[in-house]
Amino acid sequence: RYLVGRDPHDLENLFRRVYSSGFTQRPDVSGMGCFSALEMACWDIIGKEADKPVYKLLGGQVHETLRSYTYLYPHTGSVHSEDARGKNVYNDPDMAAACALEYVEQGFNAVKLDPAGPYTAYDGHQPRLIDIDLSARMIKAIREAVGNRADILFGTHGQFTASGALRLARAIEPYDPLWFEEPVPPDMPEVMAQVARGTSIPIATGERLTTKFEFARVIENRAATILQPDLGRSGGILETKKIAAMAEAYHIQVAPHCYCGPIVGAANIQLAVTLPNFLILESLKQWDGFHATLLKKKIGWQDGNVIPSKEPGLGVELDEAVCDAHPYSGLDLHLQMMQTPLMP
Repeated sequence: RYLVGRDPHDLENLFRRVYSSGFTQRPDVSGMGCFSALEMACWDIIGKEADKPVYKLLGGQVHETLRSYTYLYPHTGSVHSEDARGKNVYNDPDMAAACALEYVEQGFNAVKLDPAGPYTAYDGHQPRLIDIDLSARMIKAIREAVGNRADILFGTHGQFTASGALRLARAIEPYDPLWFEEPVPPDMPEVMAQVARGTSIPIATGERLTTKFEFARVIENRAATILQPDLGRSGGILETKKIAAMAEAYHIQVAPHCYCGPIVGAANIQLAVTLPNFLILESLKQWDGFHATLLKKKIGWQDGNVIPSKEPGLGVELDEAVCDAHPYSGLDLHLQMMQTPLMP
């Protein structure tokens, strides 16, 4: 209702109308998630009206190609596919190493995993020794498989206390990961800063934050040297451009996160092309498979890099017939938190 009948060019006005709705005037993930989607659609309209890609309207092109990384994904079926032993790329070092090597052979020079145990509604917690041990064995196996051909990105989704995160960091430091992602819950950047000061691994965070106001607290506290805004909730393209500009002033790099699909992926590309402090972009493998069928023309990818589209707007066209033919009927998200405390 705050956007109906409004000019899609008036993005600053639209942001303030939504941000201040309900007399809240504070970061709200639900409201900003909805606004982010609509804001990206507005940029697509603006770009297509101007017959230019969005990045040409955001300061222009800095990067010809964009370095990308992928998560480790099982070969078949759902993300939880397992063999007869209950092993998969998320809990077996040998399978993870083989998967990582396969991606490197495809051209990726960075891969990501998060093997540090279950998520729980009672995070942050102290990691169990078995989880620390598995994390170290997983990253060791991958490092031995890929050598120095690829960076390893280590995620935890805010699972630990500061002291627990530092225990885990010490175990994986010998394998030189590019980053340690969200080592503690995202609500206390002061605590995350304790981890940043206590490890040599760069700290990354931001996928669960929204608007410049939450990211400003991360920057002020020196809690991370890599920011990972997700355009699906950060407040949209213009708001995230502001976040990146704040980060640039503190020599902090930006690695756009992508928890959604190819539309957010395309918006990430439009933004990342313009950022002097861009580090790396999250890809869902090579943007192939089902993600490619959702678009009339797939996102370009070659030799580990995303190739920005020169088409107007976001640079992609959604195949609505494919979308209509595949309605989501599930009740669960990919990441499910345990509802009970994690016991040793």
